[in-house]
Amino acid sequence: MYEGPIQDLIDELGKLPGVGPKGAQRIAFHLLTVDREEIGRLQGALQRIRDGVQFCAVCGTVAEQQLCRICADPRRDRALVCVVEEPKDVQAIERTREFKGLYHVLGGSLNPLAGVGPDQLRIRELLARIGGQQPLPEGVNHEPAEITEVIIATDPNTEGEATATYLYRMLNGFPGLTVTRLATGLSMGGDLEFADELTLGRALTGRRSL
Repeated sequence: MYEGPIQDLIDELGKLPGVGPKGAQRIAFHLLTVDREEIGRLQGALQRIRDGVQFCAVCGTVAEQQLCRICADPRRDRALVCVVEEPKDVQAIERTREFKGLYHVLGGSLNPLAGVGPDQLRIRELLARIGGQQPLPEGVNHEPAEITEVIIATDPNTEGEATATYLYRMLNGFPGLTVTRLATGLSMGGDLEFADELTLGRALTGRRSL
């Protein structure tokens, strides 16, 4: 244990995902060696995250305006929606350059042991969106009259599979709607974030009906 502010910083850094005690200690002591300008830039970035980041009114990913750049792009196929767990998954799929539709970010996956049920995810918004009942900000008119396909791209792990199964049951009753799931090629127990572009691209191309 260190004394004073350095231990406080190590404790806070250790709460971040993927940062263990040793990693937190290395980051903290690195910050002690940098100049004030670099510390100021880090503080400014953290301040902008807290005060300036918002979420897209349509898909739920991070955005600078009411609509993210993908939802605002008139060239995207608005009849095709890919459902992902987190905003980082949107970027993972975009890197493949295989998908030309829109997205819907759930904000996580079903995990009853962690207290995450359907009400904690953006499932209600997805159903309203498919049914043409999603409320949009004033002046925004980018949604199609009909969504014809929903691709479920939740992570290929236990929680992701449970979420995919639940979504299929909820979406199966919509007339004229095709529900597909990413094809094999993604390893079980992994995250979309860490899949390479080739594997993820092939999974998108070979998606299958549930």
